[in-house]
Amino acid sequence: MQSPIYRVVSLWIRSGAVAEFEAYERKAARIMRKYGGSIEKVIRTGQENSPDIPFEIHLVSFPGQEQFDAYRADLELLSLATDRESAILKTVVVPGVGGPAYST
Repeated sequence: MQSPIYRVVSLWIRSGAVAEFEAYERKAARIMRKYGGSIEKVIRTGQENSPDIPFEIHLVSFPGQEQFDAYRADLELLSLATDRESAILKTVVVPGVGGPAYST
C-alpha cells in the first residue's frame, strides 16, 4: 500500500491577477481531483506584490507519487499553461510525506 504524499506550494501572483489566479486554481483543483489529489489547506497572505512573501500557500495531497505524476502529465492541465503563466509569477514546491501528529 502506498503512502500519501504532500506538497507545500508557495505561489506568487502577477500584480492585478487575483481573478485570473483564482480561475486557474479552480480548474487545476478540478483536474487534481481526477487523480485523488486535493488542496487540503489554503493560506492567503494577501501580499500580492511582495518579492519575499507568497500570495498563497497550499498544502496539497495525493494518494501517492503515481497519481501526482499522472496529474502533472494530464493533457487538460498542460493545456492551461498559458492561463497559469498569465496569473502566476513564481512557484516554490516543497515535497514531503506525513509526519508525526503532535498534540497536547
